Amino acid sequence: MATRVLITVDTELRGQHGRDDWQENFDRSFDPAGVGVPYQLKILAEHRLKACFFVDPMPALLFGLEPVRRMVEPILLAGQEVQLHLHSFWEGAADGTEPRYEMTGLPFEEQLALIAEARDILVAAGAPPPVSYRAGSYAADAATIDALRTLGIRYDSSHNGSHAPWPSALPLDPRQIAPVDLGGVVEVPVTQIEQGREGLRHLQLCAVSSGELEQALQHALANDHPLVTIVSHSFELATRDGLRPNTLLCGRFEALCRYLADQRVQLRTAHFTELDDLVLGARAEPMGARPLRTAWRMAEQLWSNARYERAL
Repeated sequence: MATRVLITVDTELRGQHGRDDWQENFDRSFDPAGVGVPYQLKILAEHRLKACFFVDPMPALLFGLEPVRRMVEPILLAGQEVQLHLHSFWEGAADGTEPRYEMTGLPFEEQLALIAEARDILVAAGAPPPVSYRAGSYAADAATIDALRTLGIRYDSSHNGSHAPWPSALPLDPRQIAPVDLGGVVEVPVTQIEQGREGLRHLQLCAVSSGELEQALQHALANDHPLVTIVSHSFELATRDGLRPNTLLCGRFEALCRYLADQRVQLRTAHFTELDDLVLGARAEPMGARPLRTAWRMAEQLWSNARYERAL
């Protein structure tokens, strides 16, 4: 049985950089050092792969629609998918109130209003009405699911077991990695792997090695998992200051794309709009830990931090 793969890219501005000039923030968030979203779209196109870009439209509260339009338009022109992301701190940045950095714990009515506002802004910026949502920082709980159900948003992808129970606070086992129906909203968890005594680690491009990514995909295929969900960010392939490419992470992204292109018959990349026949409630366990594999990734991370970040 084929396993589908969701390559998801959280696409957002990283914070407030003045009320009037958003351009520097945009440059360092959407296309830092030439390895942001345009580069990612190019590599995806070269390998004929599909990806979902979760776009946060809330900076429009502070800067207007233009930066959100400039995120949405190239993604859609490339034939990729735009879905809804939401960092709630932008509301406070815009109106001068205390920022609410996580939505976890907010009452249903407030979550409903925030998600509805974000959806309407995203559509005004040119995106189709979203069918999927991911909370900023994975900060979601049962009230989030109730709000999505009320708004008719079919999928949520906020459950991240390595971030549970806070801020990822959905009423699910941290080890839940298979899609599951939560009363009319399908939860599509971020895929996890085990790392021994350190617990779970999610499949984020900057968090796992190329070997771990490929072996997690092989594990899913061998065990008939219906879906693997991988996370990245618009700015993730650059250094934290946005001024230089991180060649380790760029290489990791390109290696992932090559692997998925080579395995496209059995590992099919997909958009959320193509998941109507998704198997729900399947048995799926995170890939088990191997000390040598974990040690290799830790060595890679140490090298990457020493080369690209410590000087900053």
